[in-house]
Amino acid sequence: MAKVKLGYMPTKRRFFSGDDAFKYKELIRKQLQVIAPEVEIVDLEGINDTGLLASPDDARAAARRFITAEVDGLFAPHCNFGCEEAVCITAKSVGKPLLLWGPRDESPLANGERLRDSQCGLFATSKVLQRFGVNFSYIVNSQITDNVFINGFRRFIAVINVVKNFKDARIGQISTRPKDFYSVIVNEGELLERFGIQTVPFDLGKLTASVKAMMNNPSAEIRETAEYFKTKVDFSEMTADAPLKMAALKAALLKWKSDEQLNAAAFQCWDQLQLELGICPCFVNSVLIECGFPVACETDIHGAISMLLQQAATDFSKPVFLADLTIRHPGDDNSELLWHCGAFPSSLAEGKCKLGKHFVLPGNPDGICSWQLKQGHLTINRFDGVHGKYSLFSGECETTVGPFNQGTFVYAKMDNWSDWEEKFIYGPYIHHVSCIYDSLTPVFKDAVRYMNAVEFDEVKGGASCR
Repeated sequence: MAKVKLGYMPTKRRFFSGDDAFKYKELIRKQLQVIAPEVEIVDLEGINDTGLLASPDDARAAARRFITAEVDGLFAPHCNFGCEEAVCITAKSVGKPLLLWGPRDESPLANGERLRDSQCGLFATSKVLQRFGVNFSYIVNSQITDNVFINGFRRFIAVINVVKNFKDARIGQISTRPKDFYSVIVNEGELLERFGIQTVPFDLGKLTASVKAMMNNPSAEIRETAEYFKTKVDFSEMTADAPLKMAALKAALLKWKSDEQLNAAAFQCWDQLQLELGICPCFVNSVLIECGFPVACETDIHGAISMLLQQAATDFSKPVFLADLTIRHPGDDNSELLWHCGAFPSSLAEGKCKLGKHFVLPGNPDGICSWQLKQGHLTINRFDGVHGKYSLFSGECETTVGPFNQGTFVYAKMDNWSDWEEKFIYGPYIHHVSCIYDSLTPVFKDAVRYMNAVEFDEVKGGASCR
């Protein structure tokens, strides 16, 4: 994925030690290279003699530099008290997520003099940012080597990734929603007007025609993919041409992704695809998720957005899975079955991975995944809305064991399942949730500050923010 580009705007005030401010500007910059070497830093060197933001003139020069560089976010460490006016002018002009922090002050000198007063300046800047209408993130005043700062900075980079992938996202839509699924209705115009999110339709007939053409004259790459699939999972119950069909479907979808510059997609995965190709796309969808292209089942546009946000929070380093909240655990009041007919990535499986035939659809077509997921800690999210109000649900839990199910599944154990159930019943959510093996609730709690009136909705009594 593209690097995060961060505008580094250390700030000082003239009444305090300029030497100490300069020293901390350099120390912080070096620490950033250690804790987040993947981040590209755009600094203020050359706009004045110090590379520190200290006046409105500096602010205008800084804004021009950051806008030209197309930074994704801003970081304003207060190297002494700082200049709140300059920070606010720059942040307002650039309009990107802003991180506010300052290094913890040392003990006063023997004569009682203080050199920086960084914490005091943070109180001033935070108030003025609110006057300017600028949303910001904050790390508690701490040393540059403290875990509070290190973890907080890394979390902010994750926030930037979430926000940049949310705004102006392009979500592919393969065919219409299933006729029976009113629950996945979305307001396409509102997504565009409010968030810049575009839905990009793809006719299912054109997709299947492309797949058939590739199968009739398969490239070496498609043949290699088909052979690779057979090493990845057990195809013993599939028809002989299933690996080639699935490899061709993967190639067609990736070409569409590239041609349309898509971030995620939602697929009408039944019934017409089975009539055209005789397969379910579940396994192919799971492979695409592992490639960093989240694909949601049943034309669930909001589900695709939910998956995109989770993968973006990890810089697409971890796969996600879209699950149904299905049934309560028969032996545990606080556990729930996370299940779907078969699109969970095989890299998350516990034990052997085998493809199966769909156990509900007519003709029992090939292509569903049949495995249980591993044990671990999950973050569960759902982006959804109704009547123009959008929210992002987030909750965390541990997985647990339970009875066998066909398809792909794992059980999740919550602190109080009743709270979760009522949260989803009263909405604006449906039964589809995006899940990831990570602890990401703090990232999403911060990210919604920059998501244009999306409300953060955390389940009460959950195991989040651990």
